[in-house]
Amino acid sequence: MSDHLKRLKAPDSWQISKKVNTFITKTAPGPHNANAMPVTVWLRDHMGYARNLKEVKQILGQKDVIINGRPCRDPKMGIGIFDIISLPKIGKHYRILRDKKGRHKTIEIDAEAAGSRLAKIKNKTIVAGGNVQLNLRYGANILADNSYKPGDSIVISLDPEERFRIIDHFPFAEGNMAMVIGGKHSGKVARIVKIEKIPGSVPNRITLEDASGTRFDTIDDYIYMVGKETPALKEWGIEE
Repeated sequence: MSDHLKRLKAPDSWQISKKVNTFITKTAPGPHNANAMPVTVWLRDHMGYARNLKEVKQILGQKDVIINGRPCRDPKMGIGIFDIISLPKIGKHYRILRDKKGRHKTIEIDAEAAGSRLAKIKNKTIVAGGNVQLNLRYGANILADNSYKPGDSIVISLDPEERFRIIDHFPFAEGNMAMVIGGKHSGKVARIVKIEKIPGSVPNRITLEDASGTRFDTIDDYIYMVGKETPALKEWGIEE
């Protein structure tokens, strides 16, 4: 299997120049979907911290890029929504979001905000000893009690001394605040008005209401809980 992808076929969410070169780095398999952006593309094409793949590999080899609390060494590693990227040597910290057109957007945050990340619970399983394991959307797994449900969001610590400690919890429930991360309403933050569970393989239907009072529908796969009575976005520096 090729390690590269033709630029013309790269996802539009990457926002790269299509005709500068023929090929671009291909995303390695990982927790995010096919639109995940390789860290090479982020460092070189988006942020300008490297001029070519050789410089990207030098930066990563020196452990200068920390993603979700861990040094990144793989130039093909995919990054996606709510990932935290820190560059300790220059004191820069970023969060990855999606804008209204579904494109990756990098928001600069401070060191305190970079100490935690928002994560959606994909599902949960019972492991050895009867413990409950939460399987998170971005690939991590943590042990917790049984009060958390699939679809909920949790805020977890990225501090090495208390890594994966749960700081906050936003249930997937009517009345709580959610961000839409896919479809034509991508990027909107609104309150869940109704959760319609549909039998079978068809996704559940979610009705939301934005700040202007306008209601719209989406599916539960596109829902990412970001608060309870009010959105907690300002606490993480992602007001946009």
